[in-house]
Amino acid sequence: MMLDALDEAILHELGRDARSSYADIGAVVSLSAPAVKRRVDRLRASGVIRGFTVRLEPSALGWETEAYVELFCSGPTSPGTMRSAVERYPEVISASTVTGEVDLLLHLRARDMRHLERVIERLNAESFVARTRSTIVLSPLVRRADVEGLPHD
Repeated sequence: MMLDALDEAILHELGRDARSSYADIGAVVSLSAPAVKRRVDRLRASGVIRGFTVRLEPSALGWETEAYVELFCSGPTSPGTMRSAVERYPEVISASTVTGEVDLLLHLRARDMRHLERVIERLNAESFVARTRSTIVLSPLVRRADVEGLPHD
């Protein structure tokens, strides 16, 4: 689906606050509330908008430690096998197959270092994992919602 400038502006406003009313968004993008609703409905129907969510502060929920973990597979392993293994871990924020030496890159959150260590131990015990390499996040500097990366004026 091709997005026009108004679609992108609406998505930007929803990305800032998904609870904004159609009237509030309309005031920013110069459309009536019904026109915004029609566009949002169209964006939802076409799959551009997959849902609405809340962004939580992980540390407020006790998740103080963050890391990136690279998984190296012991042999040919399908993305489906990797997905079904790592999606069982609530600590996994995201998982992606990547190019290069590494087979799978995980973004994890844990309560503390001991919790992270236990998660990495469990990951290493997965049948297809040869080894892991971890990088601990010290200070997250930039975090963007999916829609915040869209170009807008």
